[in-house]
Amino acid sequence: MPLASLHDLYVEELRDLHSAEDQLVKALPKMAAAAAAPELKRAFERHAVLTEGHAERLGLILGGLGAKLAGKKCKAMAGLVAEAEEAVKVRSHPAVLDLALIGAALKVEHYEIVGYECVRSYARRLGFDEAVVLLGQTLEEEEEAEERLALMAEAVILLEAAAADKAEVKKKPKTARPKAKGRKGKS
Repeated sequence: MPLASLHDLYVEELRDLHSAEDQLVKALPKMAAAAAAPELKRAFERHAVLTEGHAERLGLILGGLGAKLAGKKCKAMAGLVAEAEEAVKVRSHPAVLDLALIGAALKVEHYEIVGYECVRSYARRLGFDEAVVLLGQTLEEEEEAEERLALMAEAVILLEAAAADKAEVKKKPKTARPKAKGRKGKS
């Protein structure tokens, strides 16, 4: 589709985001199933529900513009989802797998945040005040998800580091204290 105006760009970017959200709705349950930490599983499950709401909001905005939803595939999200699926297939320590999943999810969140910032800016410039509010809601939810994921990653890294330190301490042989040299001599 030729982009002859800001309005055309706005519609295309909204359609791209809608495709991205649809792809995520399918990917997040797989990520939740692969996650080892119960908290991470719940975070992915919770975000899947939010993602359905994001797609619905985009559908409302696009419907109000008379734009079709189908026919657009977000290639960037397809790549990010493929990376997440690769992480799911790798057999590794549960904490390492969780970190790989969190990393993949953070990439997704960063992509979405930039996308929503752009379309909200376009909506503001075009005078679509209701869309600005809806897009702002979604942007806020994406930023909160990104923050939660970053905190979870830090917690997993700290726990893993602590476990590694304990394992290292157990591996070290206990050394005997050197015997104190007795004083010889002058009594």
